[in-house]
Amino acid sequence: MQLACEGNLPDVTTLKINEMFETIQGEGAHTGIPSVFVRLQGCPVGCPWCDTKHTWTLDEAFLTTADQVLNKSEENECFFSVEDDELQTLFEQQGYVARHVVLTGGEPCMYDLRRLTKVLHDAGFSTQIETSGTYEVLCDPRSWVTVSPKVNMKGGLAVLDSALNRANEIKHPVAMQRHIDELDALLARCESLQGVEVCLQPISQQDRATALAVQTCIARNWRLSLQTHKYIGIE
Repeated sequence: MQLACEGNLPDVTTLKINEMFETIQGEGAHTGIPSVFVRLQGCPVGCPWCDTKHTWTLDEAFLTTADQVLNKSEENECFFSVEDDELQTLFEQQGYVARHVVLTGGEPCMYDLRRLTKVLHDAGFSTQIETSGTYEVLCDPRSWVTVSPKVNMKGGLAVLDSALNRANEIKHPVAMQRHIDELDALLARCESLQGVEVCLQPISQQDRATALAVQTCIARNWRLSLQTHKYIGIE
């Protein structure tokens, strides 16, 4: 599968959307909040355990209509394009009632999200960005930024200090002690952790990973993040 690369970035005001749906946020500090998920196309990070690999490829051959994407019955690389200031109209057309918008991917920070997030906040929505921390986070100051730092992934991109220092929440995937050690090294680069939620999320819900995350969260007074949506069987 082709990875998106820095030389193939999307236009900053045109969103390329692989999925959009209304559900309950299942992870991190906003677990349980009714949310509209907007899954953007394109990601060069290359996480081996990624459960949304269908969002990696940025290839115009997969460009289709909004109706086909919003009504597709299975995950695939197809996406549609929409101007960022038109997204709220799509929400209304779909009958969404949730007021929390989660911008995810893919890697959403490949896009300049400042205008989109400002428009949504000014309209009474809250916004959350879920990012790997490998791109500059360009968003409204009111946006909640969840950095799930991806270290030493196939794409070779470094986690940026600027992304770590913009985070409201650092949600780290863990499977073994090495991942805890990597997180400690990242946290040492943060200017301040005051007010920042630190969450550990077991990779693939493995028993060993979950036990390690629980033990570490208790020892550090951090938060455990389970992928609740997978346990209860919703999207």
